[in-house]
Amino acid sequence: MQAALHMTTARRTDSDLQNSVIQALALDPRIDEAAIGVSVHHGVVTLNGVVGSWTEKHAAVDAAHGVSGVLDVANDIEIKPPWIARRSDADIAEAVRHALACDASVPQRAILSTVCDAGHVTLTGTVATLQQRDDAERVVANLDGVRLVTNQLAVDAPGVAPGQLRSSIRAALERHVAREADRIAIDVEGQTVVLSGRVASWRERQAVIGAARGTPGVQRIEDRLVIAS
Repeated sequence: MQAALHMTTARRTDSDLQNSVIQALALDPRIDEAAIGVSVHHGVVTLNGVVGSWTEKHAAVDAAHGVSGVLDVANDIEIKPPWIARRSDADIAEAVRHALACDASVPQRAILSTVCDAGHVTLTGTVATLQQRDDAERVVANLDGVRLVTNQLAVDAPGVAPGQLRSSIRAALERHVAREADRIAIDVEGQTVVLSGRVASWRERQAVIGAARGTPGVQRIEDRLVIAS
């Protein structure tokens, strides 16, 4: 049955994939689908157009990857905030600090920001997990006037023995993605965690990686997961 499903997915035409991606964009309330063009060539989806925020650009990629049969997406979308959202770098810097202070998922006192060139935010400092690193970028990227985020946050995790790290990640997988946990292999190579195995969809793949990213001691992740319908 799995082989048959996989073959059915593989036979989807470029036109079919294009229509499905357009529908996925239209269903996401974060996205103005009229501003985004979709083309497909040999199964590779290309997104282009102009949107008003970093969040909308990346929401479009997530929507495209959520379509069955889509494995590769080229993101050529440009970000140009509307004029009413343009703020001075000083205003943006204040907004960044306020947003970090109000979000309980990030250690705001450990994070420094620099704003320049009309909305380019650079984050530096140290955090405890890769997930905190991602969360800090998410908080800042959602602010009006931010057109680019350079995330230079380092993960300052204490040294953890490979066996202990594998056990911690396994426990996280069982808490968050129990159905996939038994299908995932976890290897530790120095400071890098290697995840391999099969998942059923892009969203399941992201859930597995997310569980590892939230585990203290993980500083880098190598994703060898395979999506197999």
